[in-house]
Amino acid sequence: MTDHRLEEVLETLYLRFEDPSRQDIGSPGGEGLRLAVEHGYVDDVTQQLTETGRPLGELVVRRHRLAECLLRDVLRVFDAEAEEDACRFEHILRTGLEDRVCTLLGHPTTCPHGRPIPRGDCCRRAEHDGVNEVAALCDGRAGQTGVVAYLSTRDNREIQKLMAMGILPGSDIRLMRLFPSYIFEIGHSQFTVDRALAEKIIVHWR
Repeated sequence: MTDHRLEEVLETLYLRFEDPSRQDIGSPGGEGLRLAVEHGYVDDVTQQLTETGRPLGELVVRRHRLAECLLRDVLRVFDAEAEEDACRFEHILRTGLEDRVCTLLGHPTTCPHGRPIPRGDCCRRAEHDGVNEVAALCDGRAGQTGVVAYLSTRDNREIQKLMAMGILPGSDIRLMRLFPSYIFEIGHSQFTVDRALAEKIIVHWR
């Protein structure tokens, strides 16, 4: 399913299925609707998603809302164009890639608009493995362990400094102490950073 017109129809119909009371959702039509009916994703009479089309519509909505979180939390995009950018991103997130983005973001449950993000297999695996939240190093508890998710900085000097400590996405990390400085352990080495730098280290906490 790579036709954007088809995806937009499935997304629109899933949003209507998710919340029938919403008044800001238009009615689909055109070539996208014809394709959806032809593939058996939409009932030609009721123009509602079939049992086959519903999970596909849910997936498109999941990708869109994950794209919104990616733009806000990682790329730091907050302007009026964020929604348009999210629409473009959702079509880029092919099957499987959205789970990587979801994992990167710590399996968020809601988008920036407060709407629920449909769960994926990665969310269920994370729940089983005990990875329960993503937050900055400075928000962890003494003794808490986790995995580095990403570095929330575009400053090359900060990136180089953190990488020199071995702080890379996927690295195991343990927060040892919070005051007066943040002491953490990577591998067999311990390092100390101030709060300004601790805020840039985003961790999947266990």
